[in-house]
Amino acid sequence: MKKVKLFLIAIMTTATLAAQTANPPSIDVQGEGTVHIVPDEVTIKVRVEHSANEVKGLKEKNDQVVREVLKFVKNSGISEKDVRTEYMNLNKNYDYNTKKYSYSANQSLSIRVRDLSKYESLMRGLLESGINRIDGVSFASSEKEKLESEARKKAVQNAKIKAEEFASVLGQKVGKAIYVGESQASIEPRMMMRSMAADYSAESDSSMALGEMEIKARVSVKFLLE
Repeated sequence: MKKVKLFLIAIMTTATLAAQTANPPSIDVQGEGTVHIVPDEVTIKVRVEHSANEVKGLKEKNDQVVREVLKFVKNSGISEKDVRTEYMNLNKNYDYNTKKYSYSANQSLSIRVRDLSKYESLMRGLLESGINRIDGVSFASSEKEKLESEARKKAVQNAKIKAEEFASVLGQKVGKAIYVGESQASIEPRMMMRSMAADYSAESDSSMALGEMEIKARVSVKFLLE
């Protein structure tokens, strides 16, 4: 009986040591890194659209304006690779009040401007050349990948600092990292314009406020505890 008890104790001790080896003491933390940058390029989305009661000549009229817009953009020094057609539509619409059909043609263009000093003159010229809608203006940075990498490094550093703070309270030390991963499914940066309000006052020649972009990265890191 004594031998059986000793055997059971030996098994339990071995199992405990095995469990401790398989699941060593560790700590999981989340780290966040942020990088701020002033944007250096802008993408403008504009639309040319016309309506008529007859479809004949409608698309040709719309196409003529689009050609004028593209000609102006090219003469403004914008590269052809930075201009693309987003979509073009020709729609037939029915008015239930008048019981008549009408038609609309529209084409959307995306224009990437890498020199922000051209923004003001380009916007004025686009309006003068015949566009009748501005669908959106979005600012970006040409150093996106570099900034994403910097934000990730800061996120890992932040995670280590957090782990060391927790461990110090427990009277322990942080060992090597045994897992590192981004906590978000997408590696796309989170960008926010802090100020992008238009200012058309007579005291200013500019109609945009660039503000500041914020690129964030979040990571999960598991450290061993010593």
